[in-house]
Amino acid sequence: MKQFFGMSQSGDIKEALRGLSSPQLIMLMSNSSQFEEHVKKLREIYPNVPSIGCIGMSYDKRIVEKGVGIAAFYDGVSAVTNVLERASVMPVKYIRRLEQDVEKIRASENDTVCIDFCSGNDACVLNTIHSVLKHRNISLAGGTGDGGKVSVNGRIYEDAVAYALIKNHNGRVRAYKENIYHQMGNYRFVASKTNKAEYMIGELDGKPAKQVYQSILHVSEQQIQSQTFKNPFGKINGNDMCIISIKEVNGNALSCFRQVNDSDVLVMLELGDYKAIVKQTIHKIRKDFPRISAVFSINCLFRYLLFTENHYMQEYLQEMAALGNHAGLVGYGEHYNNQFVNQSMTCVVFE
Repeated sequence: MKQFFGMSQSGDIKEALRGLSSPQLIMLMSNSSQFEEHVKKLREIYPNVPSIGCIGMSYDKRIVEKGVGIAAFYDGVSAVTNVLERASVMPVKYIRRLEQDVEKIRASENDTVCIDFCSGNDACVLNTIHSVLKHRNISLAGGTGDGGKVSVNGRIYEDAVAYALIKNHNGRVRAYKENIYHQMGNYRFVASKTNKAEYMIGELDGKPAKQVYQSILHVSEQQIQSQTFKNPFGKINGNDMCIISIKEVNGNALSCFRQVNDSDVLVMLELGDYKAIVKQTIHKIRKDFPRISAVFSINCLFRYLLFTENHYMQEYLQEMAALGNHAGLVGYGEHYNNQFVNQSMTCVVFE
């Protein structure tokens, strides 16, 4: 299979599509003001090609911040796209669509993967999707777009998740996740007075969450939002660590980008040697896949901001490009199989 990536910094979708021939799947990454227009135009140009789309920045060797990016797969790949609606209420109502699509594409563990673009309520959505994919060990990578909207086959949906099941006819496919944080010291907390709807932590070990965070890191209230780039919370999940980013201060509580429940055990994380960790990820992928056709990744917005602030983003994109044809989305939350994570990178690699 092969991957195409086209872009237009000005938002000209015809420019972004220039050179694309016989696509089997198109993924649209647009800006908030032109999203509807781009979805409509894409359908007019490629009326019979399955597509999914969202609002967000995109990249290959360069970043598209406000324009439009197009990633497409062709030559040795087949795909089916669909949507699960009412993501915040009852996405399971539409689960039969996914079950039928898995059968339709004859999905199997080694050669099929799911890429999703979500409008929100990620944890519930991922549990729903995983309830189907787990029976065939199908991997998933994806992320949350901006604006609460996604698109599927030329139609825009709110409160929904768009997905593409992709089958590689010429080799294997696998999903990966990269975490650039590790536990800081022996700090462990039990969360309480949480608000599930607001993703809020009221107290840690019976003390106001804001004060606990400040006392450990010696930061002012105004510095908390930026400090989370270096010191998010972590939730231990078996042998894995789920990163929980702080969104904002709410009185003495902390609002996060991921749900925390009463009695959840959290740890404090700190930023590791991210350049070395990226090299380790690339080395592992190369070891697993000596021949790589394409890599599609989802990088968290906070990773993008951190890398940009440290003048590393361009170097990062060059290093990932050395793997092969690399493109991706800057998301507001990342998906890896049934996990909803923050401040991470997930990707799918095609042989």
